Amino acid sequence: MVSTAQHARRRHPAWSERFPRSAGRAGFTARGVVYVLVGYLALRIALGRGGSEEADRQGALQRIADQPFGRALLWLLAAGFACMALWRAVSATAGGQGHGKPGSRILDAGRAAFYASVCWSTAVFAAGAGAASDSDRTSKDWTATALGLPGGRVLVGAAGAVLVGVGTGIAVRAFLRTFLRKLDTGAMGPRTRAAVTAGGIVGNTARGAVFAAVGVFVITAAVRFDPDRAKGIDDTLRSFAATPAGPGLLTATAVGLLLFGAFSFASARWRRF
Repeated sequence: MVSTAQHARRRHPAWSERFPRSAGRAGFTARGVVYVLVGYLALRIALGRGGSEEADRQGALQRIADQPFGRALLWLLAAGFACMALWRAVSATAGGQGHGKPGSRILDAGRAAFYASVCWSTAVFAAGAGAASDSDRTSKDWTATALGLPGGRVLVGAAGAVLVGVGTGIAVRAFLRTFLRKLDTGAMGPRTRAAVTAGGIVGNTARGAVFAAVGVFVITAAVRFDPDRAKGIDDTLRSFAATPAGPGLLTATAVGLLLFGAFSFASARWRRF
């Protein structure tokens, strides 16, 4: 029989159980907002309406800042990224869904550091202390600095290879539907489960393709010893329209990023924390 204390804990989980769930949900919601906006901006570019707008995190933050109460919304977004960084940090130290495997802990630690930097840049932008980092300029500047180091070509090439590997891995896992293992699919209705699955496959595939393409440009910069060959998210997405597939490829990728944003919202609701 279940004791009264155990029953109470099930109805009212301890703070140590509630925090990861609340922080993770806030983080996935913040991620969803950014990806929906990046997808929207990329779609505008594909349709010839983007103008000087940038389809990356800077462009998304600028879009938010231009709205009524935009600064307040940016602070909420920064708080969401802070929650994501904290949740990943807790997973890295406590094991999380990786059950304490060293590889999972290392990945979570890296994700925690990444989201901490995203939180910081978003907070700086919200405070009006500067612009959000331009992904294209940042990529070129980092590549130029790295190429100037001893063994710089190898370093830059290795970084590009890692990005290609990460992007390919994301796309492969999308087709294998491994993301469903992290979701409480039993709590979804049949239609919702089908929609979330489709969004996860298409969205993660598009995200993986963008990461891999960024990696290819970084490798090209290393081979040519030319930092201007490196591209950020915005330039990479624009380059899709210059392929034989034309604007159609950029449109498909933009829709995929929109769906990944929607999938992030679904993760906030049904993720197993």
